[in-house]
Amino acid sequence: MIVCYARGGGLGHLTRMRAYLHTVHPGAEAVVLTEPPAPGALEGATEFVVDAFPAGLDGELSASDVPAGVPVVHLARLLRWEAYRPLIPDDALRFDRTWLVEPVTDPHLTYLREISGTVAPLHLVDPPAAAATAPADWLVVHSGPDHETLELVDYARECAALEGATPSLALISPTAPDGLPPDVRHVSISPAWPLFATADRIVSAAGFNTVRQAAPHRDRHRVVPFPRRFDDQFTRAARLRARQGRT
Repeated sequence: MIVCYARGGGLGHLTRMRAYLHTVHPGAEAVVLTEPPAPGALEGATEFVVDAFPAGLDGELSASDVPAGVPVVHLARLLRWEAYRPLIPDDALRFDRTWLVEPVTDPHLTYLREISGTVAPLHLVDPPAAAATAPADWLVVHSGPDHETLELVDYARECAALEGATPSLALISPTAPDGLPPDVRHVSISPAWPLFATADRIVSAAGFNTVRQAAPHRDRHRVVPFPRRFDDQFTRAARLRARQGRT
């Protein structure tokens, strides 16, 4: 049994873990924990996978949590390392393997090399999903909070005006925020990425999963980075714009 630890805000950690399991262990039996493992929970595990934060969201994981002989794997993504690093305990987890699911900063990478047997990049592939047609010309994709969703809708309108376009707009989100303009269609669909291929534009925050899933359509992707406790959306957005040849 593979035990995965995916504690964090929103569903992004679960999305990434599902992609990891599909990419590296297709069909394997696994359980995903969103709270710290209880005593004995890792006994007999064939692998313990720690997502995003090498010591857990609040530094709650340490080497003493993992029984001897259980391989430990880390999925590393871009972090605001100077904010996260003080949470790592003295008895830090060590990893048999760290997968880099996106490039991290140099200080972060140096630490990962110190506590990992191997460090290597990994291209995640999501489980198959049915093809779907975008419900509007332009898609705004966000799961909240509401004020961010409305800011993205406003940004989509601004981008359209700058392009001299008058597209239909749809919000892809679990719920419609109060104040959503009546001409913006709300659609709750998950996963959203099958819609991207037929959309003229994709407007979103700069979260890891959406940027990764929209990568095949990056020239049509517009992002607004939002501040997060540890996720560095601003650096991710800058990297995307550099690949697009935009400033």
